[in-house]
Amino acid sequence: MARKLQVTVLFEPSDNVTPEVEPPKRKHRRRAGRRPKVEKKEEQKLDREEVFDAVVKSGHAARWHELKDQASLLSLARSEADLVFNLTEAFDGDDTKDFHVAAFLELIGKRYTGAGPRGLYLAQDKALAKKIFSFHGIKMPAFAVSYRGRLDHIADELELPLMVKPATEDGSVGIDCGSVVNSVKELMERLSYVQETFDCPALVEEFIEGREIYVGVLGNDKPRALPAVELDLSKLPKDMPRIAGKEVKWDKGTDAYELTKSAAAQDLSDEMRKRLAETAVATYRALKLRDYGRIDMRLKKDGSIYVIEANPNPWLAGEAELAIAAREAGKSYTELIGEIVDLAMAREP
Repeated sequence: MARKLQVTVLFEPSDNVTPEVEPPKRKHRRRAGRRPKVEKKEEQKLDREEVFDAVVKSGHAARWHELKDQASLLSLARSEADLVFNLTEAFDGDDTKDFHVAAFLELIGKRYTGAGPRGLYLAQDKALAKKIFSFHGIKMPAFAVSYRGRLDHIADELELPLMVKPATEDGSVGIDCGSVVNSVKELMERLSYVQETFDCPALVEEFIEGREIYVGVLGNDKPRALPAVELDLSKLPKDMPRIAGKEVKWDKGTDAYELTKSAAAQDLSDEMRKRLAETAVATYRALKLRDYGRIDMRLKKDGSIYVIEANPNPWLAGEAELAIAAREAGKSYTELIGEIVDLAMAREP
């Protein structure tokens, strides 16, 4: 580390907790992986608190900045931080405006961590991202888009079962047991639900039965993949589809939540690990991601790899998938956060 940096940890509010005492918890989290089970009796730290502590342990000075309105944007512009650690996933309660925050930081010439506005926008629009994957020869489920009752003409070519989800949401928002449909009737009902609930296009894709694999990627000019992590869905109740829906990620106390966990992927050959890593890096590059990201994939029994989606600026909790992968690679949580800081500082502002 060349010098001690002044790092501003930027976050957006979700309640009325005073940020100087305790940064507020989100009502839901976008770009999230599997929420960890906490066995300790003491209250688990928020991810932003973990990031803050790791920045300090890396030898830098850190401060909070709550991004809640235009006035807070102006005060951010006036700040003298060397680097903004961007943990925002929305602005003014709107999850679709996360890339505007990155664009603002670009305009005012602030160095910041994570994806730029282009990468955030491309990853947010899942249908557009899939078209980019197709251009780059990245394998993915066949898909169509529906909005206000209209389906792409290629929808007739899709084979049941199908997965139906909002085209612009993350963190399993809008994904649950009913997202996998097995008939035209179920498909139309689910399309109606998605469009009425989220007022956005619905993404319809062929359901890929297989292992849920996450591969983290670090870097910019020469990104590299971290070891694969698997969300084990094999113990889900028999009547539930094997998907990482809200029951698995958020419904504490249920079998779906308690019987699933993320851990370093086992029983993968060296060749398969190489293929997963190459696919993750190709996807990361295709969407112009920066510093760190996570690529979600399905691995079929026949060895086929399908990219489901890309996650810029994924969840940075110490027990989230990216940190699990970093530990598997011999990197501590503090070292992971320190590397993200270094990667952001090495880029042109």
